[in-house]
Amino acid sequence: MSSETITSSQYIKHHLTNWTYGQHPDGSWGFAHTAEEAAQMGFNAIHVDTMFWSISLGFLFLWLFRKAAKQATTGVPTGVVNFCEWIVEFIDVSVRGSFTAKNNLVAPMALTIFVWIFLMNFMDLIPVDVLPSIAGYIGATFFGVDPHHVYFKVVPTTDPNATFGMALAVYAVVLFYTIKVKGFGGFAAELTMQPFQSKNTIIQLIFIPVNFLLEFVSLIAKPVSLALRLFGNMYAGEMIFILIAIMYSAGWAMGIFGGFLQLGWAIFHILIITLQAFIFMTLTIVYMEMAHHDH
Repeated sequence: MSSETITSSQYIKHHLTNWTYGQHPDGSWGFAHTAEEAAQMGFNAIHVDTMFWSISLGFLFLWLFRKAAKQATTGVPTGVVNFCEWIVEFIDVSVRGSFTAKNNLVAPMALTIFVWIFLMNFMDLIPVDVLPSIAGYIGATFFGVDPHHVYFKVVPTTDPNATFGMALAVYAVVLFYTIKVKGFGGFAAELTMQPFQSKNTIIQLIFIPVNFLLEFVSLIAKPVSLALRLFGNMYAGEMIFILIAIMYSAGWAMGIFGGFLQLGWAIFHILIITLQAFIFMTLTIVYMEMAHHDH
């Protein structure tokens, strides 16, 4: 879609709206044609673009590393094999440095999280109008849909549904191993017997609800912060790219200036997308370490 045919606020709103499938107020199911329709669909709506790109990039990760594994030899690695081996060694060092227990799931989970999130974040480096414009052209040409009503976000990690989904899945695994290693009693003790303790039984009983309140808040805050940290950073980065793109419609001078800004932000953003994938992976390893050891 062209930013010259709509206002700046409409342009921003269009780029921040997901391609949504859900139930309309009249009871029928279908795709939302406006941002208002998407909002009315509520909780049961599906963000099709988020699902499409996250699943596609997940399969890309699996295909790439499977291909590297099949090509691996005892000689000096080259090309994609060398790249994949470098990532695996990097993950191995990170896991060994933060995880001291024995669990064969941690390293593969850390590898999956890092590469998958990095690939989803990397979509932020594609110019903001390229893929949405292609989607709008396909919608107008083959389905007769107004391009302004074709929504197509390409960065899954700018959707809190994706980041919360990953964070809750990770924390479900953490809770599973917490109970498996420590038992339900040990897990309950961590929630009720600290940080305040006393040798006096009556005082300790008084401390239990206070401890539970504090520890429960900490328990809930971990997946929430994990999800919001990734979402917030990627959403802000995407917003900056969109604001820079608006400058191209303000004349050739602002367009040239916007081009330099976009290049500079893209170079800096490479660090952001990598760092956010690394932080999510590292916190996952740390939470798994906490699950395997007493407080």
